[in-house]
Amino acid sequence: MKTKRIIQATIQNIIAWMVSLTVIVPMLLIIINAFKSDGEVMQMNLTLPKVWNFSNFATVIEKGKLLQSFFNSLLYAGAATVIAITLACMAAYVFSRRRTKGFNAVYMYVILGMVIPVNYVALMKVMQTLHLNNNALGIILLYVAMQTPFSVFLIYGFVSKLPVELDEAAVIDGCGPCTLFFRIIFPLLKPAIVTAAVLCFLNTWNEFVMPLYFLNSSEKWPMTLAVYNFFGQYEMSWHLICADVLLTCAPVLIIYLLGQKYIVGGQTAGAVKG
Repeated sequence: MKTKRIIQATIQNIIAWMVSLTVIVPMLLIIINAFKSDGEVMQMNLTLPKVWNFSNFATVIEKGKLLQSFFNSLLYAGAATVIAITLACMAAYVFSRRRTKGFNAVYMYVILGMVIPVNYVALMKVMQTLHLNNNALGIILLYVAMQTPFSVFLIYGFVSKLPVELDEAAVIDGCGPCTLFFRIIFPLLKPAIVTAAVLCFLNTWNEFVMPLYFLNSSEKWPMTLAVYNFFGQYEMSWHLICADVLLTCAPVLIIYLLGQKYIVGGQTAGAVKG
């Protein structure tokens, strides 16, 4: 029996490593080739560069206008995350406390946004009518609409585990609705909020289709479109393309690594009644 368990564990580890290599190898390929010269990068392999060229990143930032695109992405993702998470927390709290047929129907309608495809033709007409096309406010509102359903779904499970007695005690002490939510309930939602915020930020930062359709000016492009445009101009300069991709992915990787423990904690906290 012990030998059988060892064999099973070994096979599982081998499979896990093989699956992990499909992610690790391309990442290493991008990182290593981002520091190579124009001649070395043509081989596109995992050998270390003879000379580490950090100037590739300076070239990419200057020619690809990444600095402006970085602040655009930061504005869009940051604002959309704050708005979406705030609205999702309030909606999830109301849905979890008022479980009538009407509120349950509205809750199901909201989370259907996770699976219903976007009609870009109708959405384009709406954006043009409201004069929200090709501006920061319009793309932020689109991001909020895209990320709110999943955030509500994620936070709802956590709020449902908070005892109703907290609400009753706060009301007895004289708390109004806003004070009850923002001073009593909201701080208790930290694990779920951080989880939803990190996932919302990552999804918004990596979004490509929405800004492609609704941002016509290159000065307003996020980093995903800047990489796309840079690849079209320097499609043979793989060392610059790798450097561009690495700079675009770096903020996402840093935020994910910083919020990883909160993501795990937030996903499991709602499953245990506290």
